[in-house]
Amino acid sequence: MTDSSSLFSGASPLAARMRPQRIDDILGQETLLKQGGVLWQLAQPINKDAPRGTSVILYGPPGTGKTTIARAIAGSSGRYFEELSAISAGVKEVRAVIEAAKYNFDSFGKSTILFLDEIHRFSKTQQDSLLGAVEAGWVILIAATTENPSFSVVAPLLSRATVLRLEPLEDAAIETLVAKAVADSNGLAGRYSLAAGVSAQLVLLAGGDGRRALTLLESAATLKPAGTADQPTEITLEDLQATLDRALVVYDRAGDQHYDVISAFIKSVRGSDADAAIHYLARMIEAGEDPRFIARRLVILAAEDIGLADPQALVLATAAADAVAFIGMPEGRIPLAEATIYLALAPKSNSAYNAINLAIEDVRAGLSGPVPKPLRSSNYSGAKAAGNGVGYLYPHDDSRAVLEQQYLKGKTERREYYKPKEIGVERDLGERWGRLRAIIRAFKQAK
Repeated sequence: MTDSSSLFSGASPLAARMRPQRIDDILGQETLLKQGGVLWQLAQPINKDAPRGTSVILYGPPGTGKTTIARAIAGSSGRYFEELSAISAGVKEVRAVIEAAKYNFDSFGKSTILFLDEIHRFSKTQQDSLLGAVEAGWVILIAATTENPSFSVVAPLLSRATVLRLEPLEDAAIETLVAKAVADSNGLAGRYSLAAGVSAQLVLLAGGDGRRALTLLESAATLKPAGTADQPTEITLEDLQATLDRALVVYDRAGDQHYDVISAFIKSVRGSDADAAIHYLARMIEAGEDPRFIARRLVILAAEDIGLADPQALVLATAAADAVAFIGMPEGRIPLAEATIYLALAPKSNSAYNAINLAIEDVRAGLSGPVPKPLRSSNYSGAKAAGNGVGYLYPHDDSRAVLEQQYLKGKTERREYYKPKEIGVERDLGERWGRLRAIIRAFKQAK
C-alpha cells in the first residue's frame, strides 16, 4: 500500500480541491443557479452588449456554496476577481480594491467582482465604503453572510443588491459530493472506498454542510494508508468513530430514524416528559446532529407550544441558542439540556400561534379594513387636514391606562383572535384580557 501522505501532505484541504470551477457543476442550489437567473447572468462571459450585472448578497448556513458560487462566477465571466474576509479586512483594504477596480474599469472596461465573506462582521462605516463603487459599477459585490442581511447589512447596500438565500444541501447532494470526492483525481483518486453505512453517516453528520462532509471524510482517510485503484483502502464506521472521538449512532440510509428521533424529541417536550426529551436530545447529539438546528427547534417550540403560558420559556430557549453558537460543542450540550428540561416542564399554550394564524387567514382572505382615522399617522404635512390622527384618545390620560376607542374597522371589527388558556401565566393574562375586552366591547355596542 501507498502512504496516505502522498495524497494529503502539502495539499489543500479536500473541500478546497473539490470546489467546482463552473456554475453548472455546483450541487444543491439548482433553483438559484437556474438558467436566466441572477447568478447565471453574472456568470456569462462579459461583452459590450451584456448588462453589467447586479450585486448580490448570498445568505445561508456554512458549507452551502457561497464561496464556490462567487469564484465560479468570476472564472466564467472573465471579470477581475478580488476576495476579502470581513474578519481580517478593514476600510483600508476595501479602498485599495476599489481603487484598482476603478482603474481597471476606466482602462479596460471590465468590472471587478469583489467577494466579501462574512459581511455581517463589517461595521456600518465599512459597509458604507462600498456604496460608491457599487453604484458606479466598478465593483460587482458578491457578499456572503450566515446572518439575516435585513439586520446585519446597511439599508443603502441592501437596496443596491439582490438578496439570495441558500438552503442547506439536500442529503442527495451531500451523497453525490462524497462519491465524487472518493473517485475524483483531485480528491481521494479512487484509492479509498467506503464501507456500508459510511456515506449515509457522513450525510447525517454533515447537517446540510458540504464542507463538513468532506472534512470528516478526509479526516477518516488520513487514519489509514492509501490503497490503489485496484485495491482501495476501505474507510469504515469505526474510522469515522475514531475521527469524531465518540460512538456513532447509526441511522438508516433512508433517514427514517433521523427524522423519527427529531419528531420524538419535539413531541416529548410538548408532552411534558423531561426524561424522554433528554434521551432523544442525547441521541441527536451523539449522532452528530447540528446543535444549532436543535436550538432553533427549541426556540420555535417555546413560542408555538408554550407561548404565553410561560413567556420566560422563549427567553431561555433563545439564550440557549445564543450560548450554543457562542461556545460550540461539546459544552453546548449543557444549555441545550437546560432549555429542554425547562421547556418540557413548562405549562403549554398555543394561543399565540393560533391567534396569528387566524389573523393571517383573514388578511389573506381580503378582510383588512381601513385604518380608523384617529389611529393614522399625523406626523406629516397635510395629515391633520385630512383628518388623520384627529380624535385619537391617549390611553395614559386615563387612570386605568385604557380608553374606549375603535382600533379595528370593517369586516374584522368584531373578530376575536386571541383566546387565552387557563394555565400558567396565561391564566392571569386571560383575566386581564377579559377586563380589557369588556371595555372595548362596551364601546363597540355603544356604536
